[in-house]
Amino acid sequence: MSTLKVSDLRVSVAGHEILRGVDLEVASGEVHALMGPNGSGKSTLSHALMGHPDYEVTGGSVTIDGEEILGRPTWQRAVKGLFLSMQYPIEVPGVRLEDLVAAARRARGDDPNGSLGDRIAAEARRLDVRDEFLERGVNVEFSGGEKKRLETLQLAVLDPKFAILDEIDSGLDVDALRDVSRRVEAMTAERGLGVLAITHYARLLTELHPDRVHVFLGGRVVASGGPEIADRLEETGYEGFATEQEADRPSVASAGTDDPFADPLA
Repeated sequence: MSTLKVSDLRVSVAGHEILRGVDLEVASGEVHALMGPNGSGKSTLSHALMGHPDYEVTGGSVTIDGEEILGRPTWQRAVKGLFLSMQYPIEVPGVRLEDLVAAARRARGDDPNGSLGDRIAAEARRLDVRDEFLERGVNVEFSGGEKKRLETLQLAVLDPKFAILDEIDSGLDVDALRDVSRRVEAMTAERGLGVLAITHYARLLTELHPDRVHVFLGGRVVASGGPEIADRLEETGYEGFATEQEADRPSVASAGTDDPFADPLA
C-alpha cells in the first residue's frame, strides 16, 4: 500500500499566491476526483506536484510513502512513482512512443527488454490505438482523443504508483472517454494505481467512478465527500456551492488569473 500525501501546500507564481494550503491524501487503488471551476488553481496544483520550475512552493509538504518529493526535479518525482497526464499533450516529432517509454524506464533503472514492444502493442489494442500511431512521432498530427489514448497507453506501460490526470476528459468524445476511463479504472484494481483526476465536468465521473470527490475553490479544498458531492455541483453549480460554503467567490476568480502558466480554461 502506497500513499500520496499533500499537506498545507502553498504555491506562488510571480509573487502571487495561487495555492493556499492544499490538503489531500490518495492511497493505492483509490480514485479521487478534484473538481473546480476555471481559474480555481487546479492546473497549478498538477504543475506544482510534478515540479514545474516556474511554480514557487512557499510552504507545505508532498510525500510518497512518507518520503518528501518537494525540491526534487521532475524526473526524480517520476522515478518515485508520480505520473502526470497533461491536459494538452505536446508533440514530440521524430520520437516514437516506444523510444520515449524505453528512455523513461531506463531513467528509473528498469531494463526495457524485447518484451516492451509486445506490451505496448497489447495496451494499444486495449485502448483502440492504431498501429500507425505507434510509428509516428509522439502526438504528431493526433486528434485530441488520440492524444489522450496515447497518454493513457504511456501510463499503462510505465506503471507508476500514482497518476495525476489533468482534465483527461478534455477533447474526448463519448467512446474515447469510456475507453480511457475504463483502462484507468482497471489499473486501480489490477495494479493498485492511485488516481487524482482533475476536472470541472461531472461527465468524467460517469465513467471513472471516484471513491472521493473534492471541491476546489480559491486555491484550496473546501469540501470532500462521496460521489454525492458531484451531484450537488450539478444542481447548484460552483457559484452556488461556494455560496453554501461561504467561500469568497471574487477571490476564486482572481486566483486563477494570476497564474500565467495555467493551461487555457483549466
